[in-house]
Amino acid sequence: MLDLKFVRDNLSVVKEALINRRVAVAPLESFEFLDRQRRDLLLKVEELKARLNKQSDKVAELKRSGESTDVLIAENRLISQNIKSIEPQLTQVELKEKEILLSIPNLPLSEVPVGDESANFEVRRWGTIRDFPFQPKNHWELGERLGLMDFTSAAKISGARFVVLRGALSKLNRALIDFMLDLHTQNSGYLEIWPPALINSQSMRGTGQLPKFAEDGFKVENNDLWLAPTAEVPLTNLLRDEIIEESKLPIYLTAYTPCFRAEAGAAGRDTRGMIRMHQFDKVELVKFSKPEHSSQELEKLTQDAEEVLKGLELPYRVVLLSTGDMGFSSTKTYDLEVWLPGPGVYREISSCSCFGDFQARRANIRYRREKGKPEFVHTLNGSGLAVGRTLVSILENYQLEDGSIEVPKVLRSFLGGQEVIRALTN
Repeated sequence: MLDLKFVRDNLSVVKEALINRRVAVAPLESFEFLDRQRRDLLLKVEELKARLNKQSDKVAELKRSGESTDVLIAENRLISQNIKSIEPQLTQVELKEKEILLSIPNLPLSEVPVGDESANFEVRRWGTIRDFPFQPKNHWELGERLGLMDFTSAAKISGARFVVLRGALSKLNRALIDFMLDLHTQNSGYLEIWPPALINSQSMRGTGQLPKFAEDGFKVENNDLWLAPTAEVPLTNLLRDEIIEESKLPIYLTAYTPCFRAEAGAAGRDTRGMIRMHQFDKVELVKFSKPEHSSQELEKLTQDAEEVLKGLELPYRVVLLSTGDMGFSSTKTYDLEVWLPGPGVYREISSCSCFGDFQARRANIRYRREKGKPEFVHTLNGSGLAVGRTLVSILENYQLEDGSIEVPKVLRSFLGGQEVIRALTN
């Protein structure tokens, strides 16, 4: 959430940012109208209170001199009644202003390219794209032919956009989670967390999922609980309403969770395979930083996610997202896109973002400098990585001509030394 005073004092700046983000400015116009109402009501209340104070002093003078105070006391009652009638209106206007603030996205940093998806800027590439001596297949063809990836059974159990993994692919999926968590905790200093997968609405508001993206979540009926759309939500809210000592920053947290999204805006997109699922696995990276260090922490966070792809020897590129393509809460985002030989495209496998104090303000996460008042921290997060999409990229990049899959070297110890995944035989 943006700072209320900043929005009031910088409406033109915020409006320009919304235009650059390719989102409607109508909420800001409503905010401006409400804020004029707020100022008018506040002025009336202040004038009435000043008049009440002045007349109360006069009542005291009259009493000391023995004169009648009946008229003034009656007037004071009317003034008090007017104040009481206006204050609820003022409270209601302020609540509406806050609701609008919750719907306004974060402001992009100045270095973020302005435009839609076409303005995204490629920062760097890593790895060599394999030259196959045969026509590479898509992951769902490979998985189904091996008998290890089953969308039909998943549809029977749950519906569309679910998958059942069997045998070696199930084990490979688990190996990826272990590999990622070990890498982040042992090499990059993250503390592993095992958070709940059911989270309350306050937590969802704290990281920006509510109210904006309610339709993309799965809510538990008759409970104030949601299935976690990402571990970013429980990890960030671990420190909600807390004041952190400066010496403890930065804080690095990582967690594996199953994630659940309705994909409400993805109708007709990626209907084949595992790219866009209602349930998927993800290892998340979350950071809490002092404001002056958040830019360098974003670069480090992105590199931490890249180390997973490097360890798996998967070719990828890093893309700086434009104002029109970045997420609601983000002030700057790098996407990691892995190469998929089947369709012959790069696909997003991680988004690494800095949120400034946007989430911290919503979740009331602060820190205290040695001799200062509490300030809001900066929060950051990124996928380290999306496990299902990593599995997809391994199937397509490590496929062999007979349809079997070579196991990346760094994962073989997690699979008991297995080097090649072949068709299920039982």
